[in-house]
Amino acid sequence: MGLFDFIKNEFIEVIEWVDDTPDTVIYKFPDKGNKINNGAQLTVRESQVVVLMNEGEFGDVYIPGRHELTTKNMPIITTLKSWKYLFDSPFKVDIYYVNTKQFTNLKWGTSNPVIVRDKEFGQVRLRSFGSYAVRVIDPKKFIKEFAGTNPWVRIDIVNEQLRNIIVSKLSEGLAEANISILDLAANFTEIGEKLKPVFQKEFDVWGIELGQFYIENVSLPEEVEKMLDKTTQLNMLNNKLNQFNQMQGGIAIENLANNPGAAGTAGIGAGVVLTNLLQQAQQPNAGGNTAGNEAQDKQKLLDLLKQLGELKTQGIITEEEFNQKKAEILGKL
Repeated sequence: MGLFDFIKNEFIEVIEWVDDTPDTVIYKFPDKGNKINNGAQLTVRESQVVVLMNEGEFGDVYIPGRHELTTKNMPIITTLKSWKYLFDSPFKVDIYYVNTKQFTNLKWGTSNPVIVRDKEFGQVRLRSFGSYAVRVIDPKKFIKEFAGTNPWVRIDIVNEQLRNIIVSKLSEGLAEANISILDLAANFTEIGEKLKPVFQKEFDVWGIELGQFYIENVSLPEEVEKMLDKTTQLNMLNNKLNQFNQMQGGIAIENLANNPGAAGTAGIGAGVVLTNLLQQAQQPNAGGNTAGNEAQDKQKLLDLLKQLGELKTQGIITEEEFNQKKAEILGKL
C-alpha cells in the first residue's frame, strides 16, 4: 500500500447506510477511528434522519437527500468546535442514522391481570393483549432519552419498554373509557382510540409517536365467565318457557272456541290459558318511572280481569275458576 492509499484510507469521504434489516431503529456509522474528510458526501435515504454529535453534544440534523459536509452546512458543529474560519482539515464527529419508518404489528399483553372497577361486578381482574405501531418523530430526544451511547438499537428493545408502559397505564385508560366489562368486546375500536392519548403522554418522553393501537382480546376471570354463562342459560330457558306457554294457551283457546261443548271438560286447557294470562300480566315493566310503572301494572290486571270475564261468558272457564282468579287479581290491586 502506497503513502497515498494510506492517507486516503484514513479519511472518510462517503457516508451512507443501506438498511437491510426490518428492525433497526438506530445505527451509528462505523468510522473505525477515521476522521471525516472536509466535503464528504452524506446520503440520507427516505425514512432516515441523520444526527451528528460532537463530544456528547448534539449537532446538525439532516433529512433525506444528499449533503456535502462543510462548515457552510454544518452550523451547529462549526459553533461547537469553535471554527471561526473555513477549514480544510478532516474532522471527527459521531454520526447516528435514525430510522423514522413506522414499525407495525408490535405486540403487547398483560403477563399479570390488571384490576379495573366495574359498576356491575365491582373490582375485576382482566387480562388483555393486542398490537400497536410506532415511529420516531424526535430523533434527538430518542437518542438522548433511550439510546444513549448505544451504537445499535433494535425495535424489540424499544417494544419491551413501550409494552411495560402500555400495561402499567391500561387500567387507568379503561377507567377513563368508562365502558362496562360486558361491553368491552363490542367496543374494542372505540376503547383503543380512547386509550391512545393516555399512552401518547408517556411516549412523548421518548420522542415516539403511537400510530395504530389495537385491542385483540380481553379475558374475564373464570368466576365471572361462569356467572355470565349461567345468566345466559337462565335467560334462554325463561324465553323458551314463555314461548311454550303462549303457544299452549293459543292452542287451548283455539280448540275451545271450535268446540264450545267441550268447555266443561277442558279444565287442563283452561288452566293453561289462565296461567299464560297471569304470567303476561305479571311481566315487570322496564324504565325508571316507578309511579308510571305501577299504573301500567294495575291496568294490566284490570285488562286481565276483563279477559277472564269474556272467557267465562264464552264458557271457556267456569264460574268457580273465574271467581278464584278474580280474587287473586283483586288481591294484587
